[in-house]
Amino acid sequence: MDDSNFFSLDRLVEFGMSAAIAQQMIGSMNQSMQQMFTPGSIQTMPQAQASRIYVGIDGVQHGPLSESDIVSLVQQKRITKDTLAWLPGMAAWKPIEQVPEVLRIIAMTPPPLVP
Repeated sequence: MDDSNFFSLDRLVEFGMSAAIAQQMIGSMNQSMQQMFTPGSIQTMPQAQASRIYVGIDGVQHGPLSESDIVSLVQQKRITKDTLAWLPGMAAWKPIEQVPEVLRIIAMTPPPLVP
């Protein structure tokens, strides 16, 4: 067999190594994309565990709150994008627009039904 033949040992080894490297790249890219969140997409995002969300309204801490509590406060217009939120593990309070777990709840809350 000569080296120009596709089935030569060198070509088969080269093909096998290329396939293995491609598989590793695909696995790495899939893992990165699964950890990525695109606002407005249907993909999942790390979710805040129920009843672990705290918010500050008019300088008063409220919580732990469930998702339904958050939805209710949004509908009452007591929570805005500037409202401070905190979850276990966060070093400091942040505006809700900087807390993806809470922002997801707000984004999924339908606007008021106006006839």
